Amino acid sequence: MTALTLSTSSAATLRADALVVGVAKGAKGVVVAPGAEAVDKAFGGKLAAVLETLGASGAEGEVTKLPAADGLKAPLVLAVGLGETPAKGDGFGHEALRRAAGSAARALTGSKKAGFALPVEDAEDAAAVGEGALLGAYTYVPNRGNGASNGKGKKNDAKSAPLGEVTLLGGKPRDKEFKAAAARSETLAAEINRARDLINLPPNDLDPKTFAAEAQTAAKEFGLKAEVLDEKALKKGGYGGLMGVGQGSQTPPRLVRIAYTHPKADKTLALVGKGITYDSGGISLKPAGHNETMKCDMSGAAAVFAAVVAAARLGLAVNVTGWLALAENMPSGSATRPGDVLTMYSGKTVEVLNTDAEGRLVLADALTRASEESPDAIVDVATLTGAMVLALGHRTFGIMANDDAFRTSVHEIAEEVGEQSWPMPMPSELRKGMDSPVADLANMGERMGGGLVAGLFLKEFVGEDIPWAHLDIAGPAFHEGAPWGYTPKGGTGSAVRTLVRLAERTAAGDLG
Repeated sequence: MTALTLSTSSAATLRADALVVGVAKGAKGVVVAPGAEAVDKAFGGKLAAVLETLGASGAEGEVTKLPAADGLKAPLVLAVGLGETPAKGDGFGHEALRRAAGSAARALTGSKKAGFALPVEDAEDAAAVGEGALLGAYTYVPNRGNGASNGKGKKNDAKSAPLGEVTLLGGKPRDKEFKAAAARSETLAAEINRARDLINLPPNDLDPKTFAAEAQTAAKEFGLKAEVLDEKALKKGGYGGLMGVGQGSQTPPRLVRIAYTHPKADKTLALVGKGITYDSGGISLKPAGHNETMKCDMSGAAAVFAAVVAAARLGLAVNVTGWLALAENMPSGSATRPGDVLTMYSGKTVEVLNTDAEGRLVLADALTRASEESPDAIVDVATLTGAMVLALGHRTFGIMANDDAFRTSVHEIAEEVGEQSWPMPMPSELRKGMDSPVADLANMGERMGGGLVAGLFLKEFVGEDIPWAHLDIAGPAFHEGAPWGYTPKGGTGSAVRTLVRLAERTAAGDLG
């Protein structure tokens, strides 16, 4: 992964392949942002004018490259837009810094070292720049055709390699707060990128069994406890949801419990992730054009897995247990049929009206099992419904909860860390649509408000008096368009930052 270092060096004297400076949109044109004073001086105080000549405007994410002026050790200057100039007395927001740093890091693919001279006033600013740069530098290395794993095909091109080192100018390498901020950024980015790698893997390389093995390997490395229930244990234990979804595949389902404990912790968070490693829709087969990216249907489990490892690496004083509900949803002679009735782990029966509404079935079993340990709160993460994408678009995830205060806390945390989210209601009248004449409930209800119906279904399987939140990340989990900011094409690692900050707040005694 890209290295991150702090430096008090002047931008003028830093030896690097490039210098990154920030520019913004001012009332009268481009404005050079704080941090770039030495670079502007090398251009005779005319850096903004030169950039305007080249067509720069300071718009968010805009990247302009120009040869360095005499007096700078680096040969290239990269100006990245920060958006509108903040009001007098205000600094640039952390998300603006993250996105700008990410855009710059992406534009410097193939470079060995770059100095980032963006506005950094305190350790939180440094964390935002470091985080954005490390996430923006991410490159997924496919496992075929480039010599990455099988020794065949074209070797990796150095020009396509991620930026090797980010030197954060304005950072204070001897300051405890800055050092801690940089270390956290490195850990967080590494775990988000772990989730991205898993999401980007082709489905023939990541099935429930191999995903469970990844969790076991990480558990050994970071001192976690991992338990895996295979198909025999799931069948014996009565996990009807997981078995019902997975029984049509040649690769059987798994339920993974991966737990981090801290000796001084007095609170426990349970995180539950939907891990459908490929979703064909089952017998209710998805139409052409809707299944090409369904390798990403395990993004919730990837986020939960990464968050648990991050909590361990950060040494947070909170117990965090991750539940990965892993299955492959395939059509076959043994697959669950529309009209079948499943007996869930909770003992409730569910009539399956649509086998493509499978995520809620595996989550239901995992939520019940997680509730048995009486955690202080449960959060599930899932690419659950297309309805949520229709409601909120591709960049925002929905939040539902059985406790308004907890929902508000999770929303505030998500916004704080730069993950776009929105609180969604759980209208009680929609529950009636899931009534079934042959089971306790059906896995489908009213079509309108389908994302809310899914949340109401999950609520049925959460233990009494346990605060619970449901994050439907169907929109932002997988990005099919061109990269932007620190968001790559493909898996994004959505919700990892929210889960980690929730764990940090819980460790600090601030659980909403």
